[in-house]
Amino acid sequence: MDGTSSKQNNGILNFVPMKTLRDVFDLDNRVALVTGGSRGLGEEMAEGLAEAGCSVMLVARREQWLTPAVKQLKRMGFPCEGAVCDVTDPDQVTAAVEKTIEYFGHVDILVNNAGISWAAAAEDMPLDKWNEVLDTNLTGAFLFSQACAKHFIPQQFGRIINVASLAGLRGGMPEGLHYAGYVASKGGLIALTKELAAKWAEHNIRVNAIAPGFFPTRLTEPIMDRITPYIQSHVPMRRTGQQGEMKGVAVFLASEASGYITGQTIVVDGGGSAV
Repeated sequence: MDGTSSKQNNGILNFVPMKTLRDVFDLDNRVALVTGGSRGLGEEMAEGLAEAGCSVMLVARREQWLTPAVKQLKRMGFPCEGAVCDVTDPDQVTAAVEKTIEYFGHVDILVNNAGISWAAAAEDMPLDKWNEVLDTNLTGAFLFSQACAKHFIPQQFGRIINVASLAGLRGGMPEGLHYAGYVASKGGLIALTKELAAKWAEHNIRVNAIAPGFFPTRLTEPIMDRITPYIQSHVPMRRTGQQGEMKGVAVFLASEASGYITGQTIVVDGGGSAV
């Protein structure tokens, strides 16, 4: 390999310099909007995108968590703003996207990370809680994808990363844990990823998903003691995900390093889905 690639123009073969590894991971001048970006995996992925060169808009439902997260990224020297938003409200979603464009001039990358859960056996799941989980985890991701696509399509560029879950790929949570609404919402998000990828590829919009296994977050904190034995016996790496292990995946899917990948789900679970 001599560091060149070829491109045919009107029957003439032209050689152009091949992009370096640094080039394909570079996100300079890109703008990323991250929902659920004030804490946990969302904040971590936002930080990774900022480190790769992005300006970042953090979106969260609660001001008291959002403001410190924005201040922290700014202290680190990254361009960052915040928008309070309920992802289930179409008007608030549109306003958050417009606020991003008002601050940074455009939007290029969307990370749909906002999510909630409700624990109840399927036979006892209250309908209002089922709807609340589906509205946040699945409909919210659709609304933000739709709102961003209205800008991605005219500019013929967009990257959408949906944060699904290992739970969306397989049934059978550890014994005694019941999350039918969460499982259904994440499975639906994986299916939505495929559909949007297929429909929007012609507009240079790539849509992929990340399916994390068990990571210590606010969402998993109440059950971590109960699932630790399960992780130690069922996950080949015998541990949960650690801080920093979502950054690289998010940057990979947002950058040209994954330029020929769309409609896919990358599982980050220590090998749990392999056995």
